[in-house]
Amino acid sequence: MSGARISEGAAARAWVRLPSGRRLDLLAPTPFDWTDEDLAIGLSRTFRWGGHSIWPAPLSVAQHSLAVLALRRTARPGAARDALRRELLHDAEEGLTNFDCISPLKPFLGEGFLRLQQRLAAVVAARYALPPWDEAERKLHKKLDVAMAAAEAVHVAGWSRAEVKATLGIRAAVMEADPLLAEFGGTPWEPWPPETAAERFLTALRGLA
Repeated sequence: MSGARISEGAAARAWVRLPSGRRLDLLAPTPFDWTDEDLAIGLSRTFRWGGHSIWPAPLSVAQHSLAVLALRRTARPGAARDALRRELLHDAEEGLTNFDCISPLKPFLGEGFLRLQQRLAAVVAARYALPPWDEAERKLHKKLDVAMAAAEAVHVAGWSRAEVKATLGIRAAVMEADPLLAEFGGTPWEPWPPETAAERFLTALRGLA
């Protein structure tokens, strides 16, 4: 009986408790359901590549987001602050669910999961006043995001360069230089501890507020 009660309660609950104690209703989220700290912590504890890594630790979405932001700043110096904020937050909804779905799994999750992502992305955009993507900006973002994926596949997840093209279908060249090294130092391509990733992400977010 207790198992049945737990199952019924879990089915009825559509909200999650965040580190701040706030509740995020996944079916009806609002822009006020989380703190910036909640988001930074969530992204620092959400891992790319299914958490697989050739390093002792996995790569967080927070670190990935900062790397894409660094590439964006290099690609188009002097970009407006809201455009940079949009770049930093391009995967923000993943930090609210603590789930970065790997590509092979996405077709099996269906429309419900896609709508959930879209709902959360919309409230993130409202919360942080993110401008909508125009065609040129979206194209540039996609180029940078894919370039980071190619580099992460080799330097973090352990794929070979041949596999990046043949198996993952990524045609971007694999960059050798870690775009985060100039600002943060450390060992190139090494995933940061979650606490470090959260702190650095939060600092960047507040700097672009």
